[in-house]
Amino acid sequence: MEILAGVWREDRRRGSPGSKFFTHAVDFISAIQFDKSGDHLATGDKGGRVVLFERTDVKEHSSRRDLEKLDYTICGHPEFRYKTEFQSHEPEFDYLKSLEIEEKINKIRWCQTANGALFILSTNDKTIKFWKVQEKKVKRLSVMNLDHSQAARNDNFACSSTATPKVSLANGGYADSPYKYLSNDFENSSAGFPSLSLPMVTGQEMSVVARCRRVYAHAHDYHINSISNNSDGETFISADDLRINLWNLQVSSQSFNIVDVKPANMEDLTEVITSAEFHPTHCNTLAYSSSKGSIRLIDLRQSALCDNHSKLFEDRATPGPRSFFTEIIASVSDIKFSKDGRHILTRDYMTVKLWDINMDSGPVASFKVHEYLRPKLCDLYENDSIFDKFECCLSGDGLRVATGSYSNLFRVFGCAAGSTEATTLEANKNPMRRQVPPPAKPARSLGRLTSAVRRAVECPAVDANGNSNDLSTKLLHLAWHPSENSIACAAANSLYIYYAN
Repeated sequence: MEILAGVWREDRRRGSPGSKFFTHAVDFISAIQFDKSGDHLATGDKGGRVVLFERTDVKEHSSRRDLEKLDYTICGHPEFRYKTEFQSHEPEFDYLKSLEIEEKINKIRWCQTANGALFILSTNDKTIKFWKVQEKKVKRLSVMNLDHSQAARNDNFACSSTATPKVSLANGGYADSPYKYLSNDFENSSAGFPSLSLPMVTGQEMSVVARCRRVYAHAHDYHINSISNNSDGETFISADDLRINLWNLQVSSQSFNIVDVKPANMEDLTEVITSAEFHPTHCNTLAYSSSKGSIRLIDLRQSALCDNHSKLFEDRATPGPRSFFTEIIASVSDIKFSKDGRHILTRDYMTVKLWDINMDSGPVASFKVHEYLRPKLCDLYENDSIFDKFECCLSGDGLRVATGSYSNLFRVFGCAAGSTEATTLEANKNPMRRQVPPPAKPARSLGRLTSAVRRAVECPAVDANGNSNDLSTKLLHLAWHPSENSIACAAANSLYIYYAN
């Protein structure tokens, strides 16, 4: 995995150093998430590994607000450095169902910190794990009583030790012992007994240690597609195609089923759960999306099993005639709450939609992402590209949204009232990229949305309208910094951080 963050860069791809032919699918990033403070970033890959990064440009102060109070000149771009990595999941095999379970990390979620330790939830298709990451001091000792130069010649002495007679002394030692382990600090006292020098601590080093605290398993018959933390800091949910379970972080032996859409007869199944998310401030409220493009808001106070939703959000004004692909492209692949919990952002294959939780008549804004692909739906179905699941995210102030596309592009839209902002950028490490002609109707730009390492310009793999042509490369995963205009996005095995001036 190649990381580009700030001015720090490290080639972590398997194979020969610097060789571009040794990029394996297990190195592809499959999940990305900022913590609540924005000072830490976590990524998961298809090989079951979790890699953590920490913010360095504001580490001298406790937060960005402290810098503003001190009238401190903030660095031009955020800088993150590698912190640690650990193997979260391993490939498994379910012998009862004859099913291989991949080690791929599907989702990562940060939990509340405690005593300087970081806590992370990670999941693959079947198993959720709760990790504690903490810095520990490793002590170094010196003034040892062993003479390593003598101990290194043990093998030579061992050959002759059996042939040489040993004279026993009063204190239990031998006069001509061939094993001279003791250093000059190991001196004999007047009574004949040796006096030992106590080891001394000469230095301490900080080492980052990741430890699995709990494993939440055997609760899902289908693949887990979502996990989400509750604002109470004690519970979280996990969702698969047909069920949503509620867990307590301290209890891994049982969970409570709160949503179940499985019919008595599986032939009557018409839709599945695609994503689920807790409300950021109301611990009793969560939303989940379906393959039919609907979003349901449920209240945990209504009943133990939330069969009935409190609100239903559907886009009833979808234009165009219905076809075989209508329901496929309407399936919601990702759902996110805004920071204040007032809005819900959803992503289907063609569009990004913003919903107001107080208005269920339709979305308040809709942004076209893949409308130019509508004539090619048959080809997309044949090569399975129509089933790609793109993520979406909102800025901390709620004024912009972002989502990924093909050709390693991501798009940023302004969602404020009257905004026409629309920016298309490519996640690419090639600094010599040429700019394509602007579209016929120029849109107001986000500003200089700049890569943390180099300036990002329009991609040569797009046409004059900003549409991508390369379906083999896709940017599926991205995350917005909780308080700044910074976006972390993953393209294959590379992580890029973009920021806005």
